[in-house]
Amino acid sequence: MKRRVAVRLGALLMAALLCIPCMVPALADEYDPRYPENLAEGHLTASAAILIEQDSGQVIFEKNADERMYPASTTKILTVWLALMMGDSLPEGIETRFPVSANATNLAPDESSAKFAIGEEVRLIDLCNAAILVSGNDAATAIAEGLSGSVDAFVERMNNAAYALGCLNTHFVNANGLHDENHYTTARDMANMTRVAMENEEFRTIVRREEYTLPRDNIYRSRAIRNGNNFVAKPDEEKKQSRYYPDSTGVKTGTTSAAGNCLVASASRDGVSLIAVVFGATSDASRYEDAKKLMDYGFSQFISTSIAEIYMMNPRVVDIRGFALDDPQVGKLKLDIHLKSTDVSDLIVTNREELERWKQNFTNLTVTEFTRDLTAPIAFGEVMGTLTYYGSEGLPVVYELTAARSIAARENIAPSIDQIIAEAENDPNPFPRITPELVVIYLVLPAAAVYIAFRILKKLLSLVGKRKKVKAYKPNSRYYR
Repeated sequence: MKRRVAVRLGALLMAALLCIPCMVPALADEYDPRYPENLAEGHLTASAAILIEQDSGQVIFEKNADERMYPASTTKILTVWLALMMGDSLPEGIETRFPVSANATNLAPDESSAKFAIGEEVRLIDLCNAAILVSGNDAATAIAEGLSGSVDAFVERMNNAAYALGCLNTHFVNANGLHDENHYTTARDMANMTRVAMENEEFRTIVRREEYTLPRDNIYRSRAIRNGNNFVAKPDEEKKQSRYYPDSTGVKTGTTSAAGNCLVASASRDGVSLIAVVFGATSDASRYEDAKKLMDYGFSQFISTSIAEIYMMNPRVVDIRGFALDDPQVGKLKLDIHLKSTDVSDLIVTNREELERWKQNFTNLTVTEFTRDLTAPIAFGEVMGTLTYYGSEGLPVVYELTAARSIAARENIAPSIDQIIAEAENDPNPFPRITPELVVIYLVLPAAAVYIAFRILKKLLSLVGKRKKVKAYKPNSRYYR
């Protein structure tokens, strides 16, 4: 009996040991906010999501990004952006007033409303703020009717705009996002539409506001409205304050029973701007949690830097000729870098892997030209040359390479040809200065040479003149008569 009990206990222990390895991955798969770079699809409650870098549109993370989803009130992102674009062509611009129709105010009890009244004349800019901040369906309908005469005509423009932006999996049937089977988009398309909308300065101003005051009109006195997007505006309720994201810059929430809890969010930190789309989250709170996880992941992957910062990670060092013998660095000169161009940006937003490629191939990605010879003396801050980088738009970004220290020239060393030419070009006197050396070289030596040559020639001539005449030889012979 005891043996059977021992066998059973041993079997149970063995089973427990075998289960331990199976439990470890489950624990490892849980989201840890200390390591946001380990984000996985399973860490999000959203049915579909995407994260992109705002400036370039590069996709950083995605989950079912091309699956058709109901966007709910995030539709108003395109509505307001299109309204601002069309408003620019109006005689009074976005200050143009439009009357609120009975159709716009005819809302169901559960629809979000800005509480406009029938016949109220509201400026276009105020309608746009109300559509974003309090997600007023009445404001969105008033925009559509005011700019295009009818909702259907405005929605046709919305669909044309989405198609022109490359959002081919998007189709709208209204301007406010009220549920309809044929009103859909994808996380990828919504991210692209939001990215374009965020290029508009007025749109960026609206979506990041916490509060806005609707001015007095023909019916109401001025009244304040508050942004219902807790990602942007810190809520008063303490239990909801964790939804607030300090680096947030916008943009819009959306909720229907069919769409679930949706959020399009944007944030910027240290020069890196991101856009996240969360569709179909399981709860109001979880859409904010998902957006924060996506943002933290993006900021862990991307950094903002510049050509100058990358250069200074490994600055160029050149060898200077003719340096003084007591130079402590034996003629080694580090070159500092200073931005010369002022009309172009030298900022680069990239991921860490790409940054390593930049560091390793910096000389191949830039062009360096020296504007003076590398010969002492060198003065601190003296411009030695230029470094040029051709950015993503093809515009050159030019830097000056300057000496990081001074280097004295070696004494009693013959000047180089370049130094002689430079000295001659910079000499204001076109004639050489009279010095004892020049007198000796150009006057004394030639005169001495001429005098010596004259003396030698005279000596030779005198020797020739004094040569004696030799008498002819007369033979002496006995036969001579």
